[in-house]
Amino acid sequence: MATKFKRAIIRKPGKEISNAISSRGLSPDFSKAEQQHNQYSQVLESLGLKVHALDALEGFPDSLFVEDPALVFDDTCIILRPGVASRFGESKALEIDVKNIFPNIYTIKSGKIEGGDILRIGSHFIVGLSERTNEEGARNLGEVLAPLGFTLEISKTPEGVLHFKSECSLISNDTILATEKLIGTGFFENKYRLLKVPKGEELGSNCLSINDHVLIPKGFNKIANLLSKEYKIKIIDVSEMEKADAGLSCMSLRS
Repeated sequence: MATKFKRAIIRKPGKEISNAISSRGLSPDFSKAEQQHNQYSQVLESLGLKVHALDALEGFPDSLFVEDPALVFDDTCIILRPGVASRFGESKALEIDVKNIFPNIYTIKSGKIEGGDILRIGSHFIVGLSERTNEEGARNLGEVLAPLGFTLEISKTPEGVLHFKSECSLISNDTILATEKLIGTGFFENKYRLLKVPKGEELGSNCLSINDHVLIPKGFNKIANLLSKEYKIKIIDVSEMEKADAGLSCMSLRS
């Protein structure tokens, strides 16, 4: 199931994180980011995951956002192709780092596609086209997934939104937390149970469901109140990473 995991891969933040890409022109503080990242790792461990912590990748300020250059599930890792040329080296490094973890490794050879635009629901994947992910990359991923028994569907990330999962999260195997903007596209209609993100808390849409718990970024009390009615929740402070447009799922690969 898409919310049950045994392990996670994270990458420690590098000192150059202050230069990470930020749509708001903000600069994360390395010391604070390191502390928050450590707490994030500890929460994953507390939920029963074996955490593989990769060394910082200096020269690549965004490299702690390890979800973007790869997609993992079961014993399979698919190395993706980031939509920003400055991040290509992250994919190459990650392919080397995970070779002893995943027996099955595939590589997307053309197009562009980032993990932040990929939402997995059971054996089905939704890819949202964005500035970071194009149709060629999405279709190439589908060609890798099909022989493995998975299906893929292409959607579109709303204009002005970095990643598809910036606006939604899988909360349980049939429930998606999504913004009004994303729900308004009609893509999810009659397919899934939807929970609408409360107005004003759209930046907290990227939550993370792991082993019967939902991780929620600190500072989004309306989302916490909404989800706590049905789920066990954990609040995590990732405010430094949010300066670089990151959400909770961005910082780990889970399988």
